[in-house]
Amino acid sequence: MYNILICDDEKDIVNALKIYLSDMNYTLLEAYTGKEALNVVSRREVHLILMDIMMPEMDGISAMVKIREQNNVPIILLTAKGEDTDKILGLNIGADDYITKPFHPVEVAARVKSQLRRYMQLGGGEVKPQMLCIGGIELDDKAKSVTLDGDELALTPTEYDILKLLMENSDRVFSPKEIYKRVWLDAPLGNESTVAVHIRHLREKIEINPADPRYLKVVWGQGYKMEKGKWK
Repeated sequence: MYNILICDDEKDIVNALKIYLSDMNYTLLEAYTGKEALNVVSRREVHLILMDIMMPEMDGISAMVKIREQNNVPIILLTAKGEDTDKILGLNIGADDYITKPFHPVEVAARVKSQLRRYMQLGGGEVKPQMLCIGGIELDDKAKSVTLDGDELALTPTEYDILKLLMENSDRVFSPKEIYKRVWLDAPLGNESTVAVHIRHLREKIEINPADPRYLKVVWGQGYKMEKGKWK
């Protein structure tokens, strides 16, 4: 049983999302402001958050910043069509995905299921190494931790999955569409910009100089790769 927090200042939207997810064997928690969301997260174990951006008292972006200080729970932003700038900002500071209003029930259920599957590490029949090392980066898949030169990094679940995919397939180039399909477990449908934001944020955490990366390289016109080469 997974605990999902739905946070939106419009009760009709909260009720609609509860209906969409009611048959998925989830415990659905409610909040109507950013402050209420923080209170719920501090008191309950939460496995995923659906968070509106525009809310009174504390908006979704500010609440997410506070949550990210101590918690890497997946966060899916609920956005309006005209909030493109807020979407990018949200992805930059730790959101894992976003859903644009008005919602389609199938899309909501699919994205929630996808994020939970990755966060709880369910499935996966192929046996893969639990320790991945490239240069000073060490990924311990059993502990779900990443260190850089011995210092632990605070990665979101999405950043972790992107890094793991690229480290498991070092020197292989992945297009943005392929990364989205492999990490989000969903059809790309024009979400290349979402991948680019997460890649940029990941670079800021693993690279000394993100503008001149040692590890996470871009292959112009093709995609991204983790370069093992000189680190062998």
